[in-house]
Amino acid sequence: MNSTNNHDGRIPKMTFASVYPHYVTKVEKKGRTKEELHQVIEWLTGYNEKMLQELIEKKVTFEEFFQQATLHPNAHLITGVICGYRVEDIENPLTQQVRYLDKIIDELAKGRKMEKILRG
Repeated sequence: MNSTNNHDGRIPKMTFASVYPHYVTKVEKKGRTKEELHQVIEWLTGYNEKMLQELIEKKVTFEEFFQQATLHPNAHLITGVICGYRVEDIENPLTQQVRYLDKIIDELAKGRKMEKILRG
């Protein structure tokens, strides 16, 4: 199933800062830490904690967030379904990158081992 045009149109305009608190809440509610969240985000994007904070303060959109990121070479190994979409089948590159992020955060919240999340 591919994402809809509406979906692909909304994601670039959303700010990372608007979604980040939801990521933190999701993982902490399931007993994981903010540090672990930052570890998976850094693995996928190359952003360390200081850089993440700057991006949040600047209120960058997801489009800007991923344009500036250095996507991990193993990101393509992130597969499965998130928000009703099979990640590996999403055709829009930005939508797919955002769903990669959603998927690894979901795996973290579900208690998956870090080495599996980081595709090690």
